[in-house]
Amino acid sequence: MIKLEDISVQQIKGVSAQKEQELHAFGVHSVADLLDYFPYRYEDYRIRGLEEAKDGEKVTIQGKIMSDGLLQRYGKGKSRLTCRVAVEGLLVTAVWFNRHFLKEQLTSGREIVLTGKWEQRRLQITVSESEFPDRGTMRSGSVQPVYSVGGSITQAWMRKTLAQALAQYGSMLEEILPVHLVDKHQLMTRKEAVELIHNPGDAEAGQTARRRLVYEELFLFQLKLQAYRALTRDRVQGVAHVVSAESIRQFVKTLPFELTDSQKKVVNEILIDMRSPGCMNRLLQGDVGSGKTVVAAIALFATVQAGHQGALMVPTEILADQHYRSLQKMFGAVGIEVGLLTGSMTERRKRDVLAGLQMGLIQVVVGTHAIIQDGVHFNSLGLVVTDEQHRFGVNQRSILRRKGINPDVLTMTATPIPRTLAITAFGDMDVSTLRERPKGRKPIQSYWVKHSMLDRVLGFIRREADLGRQAYFICPLIEESEKLDVQNAIDLHVQLQQAFPDMAIGLLHGRLSTAEKDEAMAAFSRNETQVLVATTVVEVGVDVPNATLMIIMDAERFGLSQLHQLRGRVGRGEHQSYCVLIADPKSEVGRERMKVMTVTDDGFEVARRDLDIRGPGDFFGTKQSGVPDFKLADMAVDFAILEEAREDAADLTRQEDFWTNPIYSRLRDLLKRDQLFQGDLLD
Repeated sequence: MIKLEDISVQQIKGVSAQKEQELHAFGVHSVADLLDYFPYRYEDYRIRGLEEAKDGEKVTIQGKIMSDGLLQRYGKGKSRLTCRVAVEGLLVTAVWFNRHFLKEQLTSGREIVLTGKWEQRRLQITVSESEFPDRGTMRSGSVQPVYSVGGSITQAWMRKTLAQALAQYGSMLEEILPVHLVDKHQLMTRKEAVELIHNPGDAEAGQTARRRLVYEELFLFQLKLQAYRALTRDRVQGVAHVVSAESIRQFVKTLPFELTDSQKKVVNEILIDMRSPGCMNRLLQGDVGSGKTVVAAIALFATVQAGHQGALMVPTEILADQHYRSLQKMFGAVGIEVGLLTGSMTERRKRDVLAGLQMGLIQVVVGTHAIIQDGVHFNSLGLVVTDEQHRFGVNQRSILRRKGINPDVLTMTATPIPRTLAITAFGDMDVSTLRERPKGRKPIQSYWVKHSMLDRVLGFIRREADLGRQAYFICPLIEESEKLDVQNAIDLHVQLQQAFPDMAIGLLHGRLSTAEKDEAMAAFSRNETQVLVATTVVEVGVDVPNATLMIIMDAERFGLSQLHQLRGRVGRGEHQSYCVLIADPKSEVGRERMKVMTVTDDGFEVARRDLDIRGPGDFFGTKQSGVPDFKLADMAVDFAILEEAREDAADLTRQEDFWTNPIYSRLRDLLKRDQLFQGDLLD
């Protein structure tokens, strides 16, 4: 039986070979891909009365042209076209910019429908789209989907092509969800939902269709996680680490600091998992500076004590080098051999490390993605730790996992996530949380100042530099932009060099090569540069205990979670640290963010307030959490649906019936199609 996934988009009437290639750039290859290319919002073209039109908003109105079009040309190829339109007894001025070709169509007495920005005081509409009822086909009076488009693919073409695709192939849309779940949640059928989301008639119908498709998307996501959990926990023999509590206590005594109560609790949770014969799959989340590395070190010590090897994978070479040095210090007293493996190492050093791993002479290895290269072989890999796990793809993590025989897995993140949301989002993991700061760490003092106080901020930098300390200076953009009036890194770097001619000012941004970034950060770590001007590439990264000042320019441009991550780059040493937010926020949301940052430095409280203020935004995007970029679903807005989907998926995968009954074959096929099965394992 032919499925929509097997039919090329070129089979749709009106899709040429050129258009097919352009659709490929959007990830659309088959008819199924196109039908699942959902609108991200709707344009309301329903005609409104002037009493409903709000100043500054987009409206659609209908009236009669009362004067011929008046065309004014200015600048190079620019024009302004105006005419007067009678709407409900009022004379409205309609203005088009750079639409000179419409002049001949604007004849007195002709009916016209206008869509654009309404200015109440001037009784004027700046027209973005216009239609003439005497032409027949009308968009007005309806709600139209808006898609992400580009190149020669326009909104009009996409709407027309999707309508054609539904006409040709809509009857082939199959139900994916089990019938009992459709009935349980009173959902419309998949066919109805896909048709309605592309052609809703009104916004309410579009929302009903969206709810059905959001549930489906979240259910299928959770099904993968829960199926993985069911298979790995119940059917897979992992590494049972035999390690005594006394040896762990003796190792902890060698550390130069006392564990917090939170660290002790999390270590116990991890060790219970490691001692069991099943595969540990645990997420360790903790605020910046909460001591996750020490917890990981104790877990790595436990795997070595049990006769196995451990691997710690991190996203950058600087971070790898930092962890390597800190683990060497911690493990030096107990005789554990630590190796480092990165892409920039010499071939000779790399060969030595590879040989040491294969023979079991190196017991713990720290490295970047170089660890997952084909030539890396372990003698007995018992534990895999990934730091800032969202930086690695699922495939990269699974390759490392397969270098052992079902080793335990500990993933760490500094992105604080409310516990209930974390457990739901990371449905395949148990979640441990570090809430306390290590003893001796001083809270970071945060201040919000206006741009007019920049001179005082520069004086603050001078004061800290005179004490031998260092400062980060963060800004949103690399180069000047006409669109955003924000400070940029390159200009700011020049300004600070002029302000502090006796100080070394570093520059770090995303357009530098990896080697240049590493060198800029390394120079700052060595205190060869006193101030580092940077974009957000320093958000997650190197520990520079001597850096005590974090200044964030145009702070209102950042989300709360991002601001908190940036603030966490300081406050890592014994000296008092500060975060200065330079901002003149115009919006209430911007002002609220600044207030939150100055009243709390608890990452979990910041995360909770972030969700309260504006939903997840980048908080739950792919950049920070590892959660996939959903087509429709929003992890916070659709949290209730996510909870339902998780429970349903967990219930289903626990039943033997799910793995054998033909009625669930479509769902099992989807798991296989996504290449989630490795032999009998889902990964």
